[in-house]
Amino acid sequence: MGSLFPFALSLLVAIPIVGGLAILVAARRPLHAKYAALGVTLAELALGLAIAYDFVANGFFAAGLWQFAYLESGTWIPTLGISYQLGMDGLSFAMVLLSVIVFPPAVLFAFSEKEGLHKFFGLLLAMEGAIIGVFLAQDFFLFYIFWEAVLIPMFFLIHGWGGSNRRYAAMKFFIYTHVASVVMFIGFLVLYFEYAAATGTYTFDMIAIGQFAPGFTAGAQSFAFILVFFGFAVKMPSFPFHTWLPDAHVQAPTAGSVILAALLLKMGGYGLIRVGVAMLPEGAAAWVPLMAALGVASMVYGAFVCLRADDLKRMIAISSVSHMGFVMLGIATLTDIGIAAAIFQMFAHGLISAMLFMMAGAIGHNVGTRNISELGGIGKKVPRIGAFTIFAFLASLGLPFLVGFAAELLVFLSAGAAFGWWVALPIVTVLLTAAYYLWAVQRALAGPLRPEFEGKEIHDLQPFEVTALGSLAALVVLFGCLPFLLVSYIMPYSSLLAGIMGVGP
Repeated sequence: MGSLFPFALSLLVAIPIVGGLAILVAARRPLHAKYAALGVTLAELALGLAIAYDFVANGFFAAGLWQFAYLESGTWIPTLGISYQLGMDGLSFAMVLLSVIVFPPAVLFAFSEKEGLHKFFGLLLAMEGAIIGVFLAQDFFLFYIFWEAVLIPMFFLIHGWGGSNRRYAAMKFFIYTHVASVVMFIGFLVLYFEYAAATGTYTFDMIAIGQFAPGFTAGAQSFAFILVFFGFAVKMPSFPFHTWLPDAHVQAPTAGSVILAALLLKMGGYGLIRVGVAMLPEGAAAWVPLMAALGVASMVYGAFVCLRADDLKRMIAISSVSHMGFVMLGIATLTDIGIAAAIFQMFAHGLISAMLFMMAGAIGHNVGTRNISELGGIGKKVPRIGAFTIFAFLASLGLPFLVGFAAELLVFLSAGAAFGWWVALPIVTVLLTAAYYLWAVQRALAGPLRPEFEGKEIHDLQPFEVTALGSLAALVVLFGCLPFLLVSYIMPYSSLLAGIMGVGP
């Protein structure tokens, strides 16, 4: 297999973890912690882009479903069939690219944090390494280790730097997602023992099991699928497993909310495609009605609840439930376009949600409140906050030429082809999304300035915050106008998944 240089993927995982530990131990001065963290994420971005260029330039994205262009493997615990194995294909490519793009702006926006910065940035960077590890792991046991490792720094970020109810939110986040992870791992064990019963070999190798798993009986596939589906659906999160998300977002510090929405939720969609669909096609086909129903329910429920939300951060958090419903619906089509649309929607939502939570954090910190009913006309006092907030809202509601529109259009096209006129129901979500965002703009940013803000000094965005937001906004426009820049490298994977694995309605 080709690669940029030996152990490139391992370095991609190791750099932020080692960098985070170094900052945690050595960077006691706030300024040192800030710039060291930014330097690590920029180094990670450079390495990620170099790997992405090599992946694209050499045509590795068109490799077979289980033929990874980048593959690093070695025996870890041979008696249990556990290996250290990392690999990259079209699915991993999109998620790793999103990860290395989002972290530098998140770190830059966190420069406004005041206390315990060496701990804060150390945890944030350790989480980056674990997240990328999830997207690269090709051994079920290693996948589970990275999956659980992500929970620990996020728990401490919420618990240590969150709002007034942070302890409750941190515990709820950890309990919900950990229990779901255990159920998911039981599904992995079903595959582990089914493979051993069929071949006489015990292994957690996702490539070996993935090649063999479609041959499992329909009953075994269906049982394993529902177990892993539960774990991934809670993480996405899908209705009705979503209740941990608003509390976690409202209490989390801004950078924590950015990473939670942009990347942690994508782990659920990634896992559902990687394991649920690719390895268990008959199981996935048997549960299509459930996936489609939960996808539509998430979309519609989230949009209706957002109409009543007053806290900007809670509204954006619940909107993530709605937008991740698009991902679930795209996956449920079990078609090449639908799966590609789901992957692209995850990428699009990652960029947009990062901007949305940055703006919610900026408004809460600079104005003193995030409640829409307590704002009014503040766009006149803080024009940069107003401009970026409106841009992020328009991107999230699916304005043409922004990345959200391209992703949602692909989902609706694939859902229409797979489910016919039933697609009319989730289309209502688009109207509701426009309604709650535009209503929020009217009440919070436009109109006459509230009297209590007349003589109050309100700080606008700082230059480093504008830089973070501007970089994300540029990518929202770039991939909105030229979606083929990513979709072209996702489609070979989704086509192979729908064709070679025999996935289809």
